[in-house]
Amino acid sequence: MQKLFSIIGSLFFGLMATAQDMHVVINEQEVNRVLSTLAADDMQGRRAFTPGIEKAAAFIAEEFRKTGLQKLQGSNSYLQNFTMIRPKMLGLTTTIDGQPVDMKNVVAITCKPILQVTESTPDFEIVRILKGANFITEARKYASLSKNYIVLVDTSFATNFSRLVSLKNQLFESDKSVIFILTSSIPKTISVDARHEINSQSLSNVVGVIPGKSLAKEIVIFSGHYDHLGIRKVTGTTDSIFNGANDDAAGTTAVIALANYFAKLNNNERTLIFAAFTAEEVGGYGATYFSRKFNPNDVKAMFNIEMIGTESKWGANSAYITGFEKTDMGKILQQNLAGTGFNFYPDPYPDQNLFYRSDNATLARLGVPAHTISTSKMDSEPNYHKVSDEVGTLNIPNMTQIIRSIALSARGIISGKETPSRVDVSVLR
Repeated sequence: MQKLFSIIGSLFFGLMATAQDMHVVINEQEVNRVLSTLAADDMQGRRAFTPGIEKAAAFIAEEFRKTGLQKLQGSNSYLQNFTMIRPKMLGLTTTIDGQPVDMKNVVAITCKPILQVTESTPDFEIVRILKGANFITEARKYASLSKNYIVLVDTSFATNFSRLVSLKNQLFESDKSVIFILTSSIPKTISVDARHEINSQSLSNVVGVIPGKSLAKEIVIFSGHYDHLGIRKVTGTTDSIFNGANDDAAGTTAVIALANYFAKLNNNERTLIFAAFTAEEVGGYGATYFSRKFNPNDVKAMFNIEMIGTESKWGANSAYITGFEKTDMGKILQQNLAGTGFNFYPDPYPDQNLFYRSDNATLARLGVPAHTISTSKMDSEPNYHKVSDEVGTLNIPNMTQIIRSIALSARGIISGKETPSRVDVSVLR
């Protein structure tokens, strides 16, 4: 009996130590330090493609280094560098069975200035998107440029076909190309000649890893975007720096704090990846590139954190989860917070389509239980996308408690004892 009491006592004090350590590691002073650094004027609003965002990336990378995170396999840096390609169409000529095809019925996605393809061009596979398919989901799959494709799109998708042009805005450097052709037939001969002016720009995510133990191949992601709107003149004020304290220095601060906590805890069975994404504000390019580097089946959950610096519509000790109804991840998180007084709620702003508007969306579209955690009152947030989004407008104690609650809520998932259900991609837009 004495031995049993000893075991129970050890478990109790172990849990108490974990709780105490959390309050030591995730504390208001540290949260304020990181947040204030990222949202300082000398970061120049952290706009993509500016010196300010490069300075922010260097700061985040140094925080990951001090925490002891590992780099992604095969990388010698915490910076996940990539190149965005900006093709400008100069000319497009297409024929099917010897007959010309209207340019509006062809979309060529390529990084090559000259692309000439026929049905017999080596390495080009002809595939079809048939009537009744999830058109956008299928198109995105081919547009990732993992292989060379000629994609024959059924004319039932004529209304939405023009939307494919937007995929050229999320183009990463690749030697592969894809050509979409709207047609009701299966052509015997195809000829495409596409000419583009190619421009390129460099960007960087910041990524660190805590390898898992018994379930190292299974991945849990904690993320936020570190870019914002930069510097621009604003009528009626001399302030021109969009500091982006809440959007999303707050989320990036949470990622850094969670990385530090879980590194010290060092008991994760699944591999944890901490990612600060670039270029969310200009198209979600950082998250899109990052997502393409993983097998979505290996990713068991994604905690994307955005705008947690203000109280939610329910007040303190609460937050909402976008796409709550699409998996059971929200229910799992809330169950792990039983008795804490903290509550996760479904997204109260469904008309805003927030599930599709943040960096969780790319992986969610691939079936990953990927959700954004936020407190932002999207119908009445006074400083959203304004120069007034500064550290002084945020509730640091409440933000700190939110970060602690995310850590507690994630414990079953990172241990491998809990696995959220997958997103049904057939119902996504």
